[in-house]
Amino acid sequence: MKKPANLAQQLDHMLRQAVALQQNGAFAEAQELYREILELKPRHVDALQLLGALALQGGRIEEGVDLLSKALAVNSKQAAVHSNLAYALNALHRFDEALASANRALALQPQFPDALNNRGNAQAGLDQPLDALASFDRAIALAADFAQAWNNRACVLRDLGRPEDALASCDRALALQPGYAEAWSNRGNALSDMNEPQEAERSYQRALELAPGFVDAWNNLGLTQIDQGRHAQALASYQRALALDPEAAETHWNEALCLLQLGQLEAGWRKYEWRWERSRIKASRRVMAQPLWLGDFSLAGKTILLHAEQGLGDTLQFCRYAGMVAKLGAKVILEVQPELRRLMSTLDGADQIVEAGEPLPPFDCHCPLLSLPLALGTSPGTIPSSTPYLFAEPAAARAWGERVDADAQGRLKVGLVWAGGSRPHVAELRKNDARRSLTFARFAPLLDVPNVQFFSLQKGPAAQQLSASEWAAHVVDHTGELHDFADTAALVANLDLVISVDTSTAHLAGALDKPVWILNRFDTCWRWMLERSDAPWYPRARLFRQPSLGDWDSVMETVRAALADHALARTGVD
Repeated sequence: MKKPANLAQQLDHMLRQAVALQQNGAFAEAQELYREILELKPRHVDALQLLGALALQGGRIEEGVDLLSKALAVNSKQAAVHSNLAYALNALHRFDEALASANRALALQPQFPDALNNRGNAQAGLDQPLDALASFDRAIALAADFAQAWNNRACVLRDLGRPEDALASCDRALALQPGYAEAWSNRGNALSDMNEPQEAERSYQRALELAPGFVDAWNNLGLTQIDQGRHAQALASYQRALALDPEAAETHWNEALCLLQLGQLEAGWRKYEWRWERSRIKASRRVMAQPLWLGDFSLAGKTILLHAEQGLGDTLQFCRYAGMVAKLGAKVILEVQPELRRLMSTLDGADQIVEAGEPLPPFDCHCPLLSLPLALGTSPGTIPSSTPYLFAEPAAARAWGERVDADAQGRLKVGLVWAGGSRPHVAELRKNDARRSLTFARFAPLLDVPNVQFFSLQKGPAAQQLSASEWAAHVVDHTGELHDFADTAALVANLDLVISVDTSTAHLAGALDKPVWILNRFDTCWRWMLERSDAPWYPRARLFRQPSLGDWDSVMETVRAALADHALARTGVD
């Protein structure tokens, strides 16, 4: 072969050789040749962008970003390179930068399906699901056979609470590309949202046949095995995922929940610390100059900040540890949500209550509330279950007592809560909220039980269901006068029983030592463990569990019979 006469010809010859090698799957050889080109000409734009694409293909995302950025510094008018850079930045969860790169690609080439797909993924990462859906729809309008866009579209349809449409979108992706493992896994996710765990499991199994090393599919398989009550198999699935990726935070987290459900508390609490590595939680982790205390040093003479970190129910459940921490010789500052501040002034062991968002007083160390069971070595036999540990304000309780007694006229006084809070912006929370909550109409079988006067304790948007119901006259509603949990506690203190879905009011009743019947979904929250009708955290709680996913009819039938017996025994009249 005649030797190229000059450097330009030599580089051109080498580039053609490298591209041919790349097209034939000889990636290592192509990579080596691109690097040789860049040694001769470091700003060779084609070698930079092709080597960058190869780096992305090999999973070396940071290297790919660096090479593509260098290519664009030489020539910024390359739509495909901007789009590839957007893809890489999405993979690194640098969604703002990815969106900017995708938009630059589209400014150069508006009808560019790949760039639209990458823009959609960036918008989804920025929690802009409607914008993402529009981007995927535009990509598909330009390229109807774009399987990846159909699959990504399914993800945002789930985020928008449209699992049936997500399923249809996955099916379009799979019709185009039957061996598309990610689409099979996403199909399983949509079916899981639709409470179809057996069908979901089949989709995950198909994904794993196609890609045995697919960590997310192993994780998702574990979740759907939990939905079927197969916890040992779920643990095995999580172990498969973790063998492939020991740093998979979501899988560690799911394993923690499973261990806690099984009552393996010591192992479960340790794993529960992985919550701080989850992408949804990581950004909200408190960074403090003072050390984290997990039981690893003496608190004698120290001031510790205990801080709420999750929902209101979690704070109500785990504030009980303040007294145990105080007994270790510490002064306890307790930071809680505004709705709980007044109520928490009745808690033993807390020297100072601070409302979240207020300036913090000086302290020596800190601990999030849900790390306290780990720090204090809580086992099934040492759960601190003594109640009450919170109290209603006496004067307010007396005032409510007169009103409630007048309403009840000697009948059993029963508070009702039918729905938990709604967190629609997070798919996993939206699914849990939907599964744990009922409509007020579902309580109809209870409302004609004789010798019972019902009181609404329902707050939030679901409270409006009461006034619109034909059963409204059966329930006294004073909730307009309840402005925080101290107000609610004063009312609850005068009730004989609270019947509630798994939400903060159930924890309030338990903490006040009131009898509480908790209507519990089949895929139970970890704190209620499995196959028991009592609750180790609250001695006067009784659990009414779904026998299968979504079966509230059976629960209501059991509750109605129990309530009728309770009312008869309590009032002594038929």
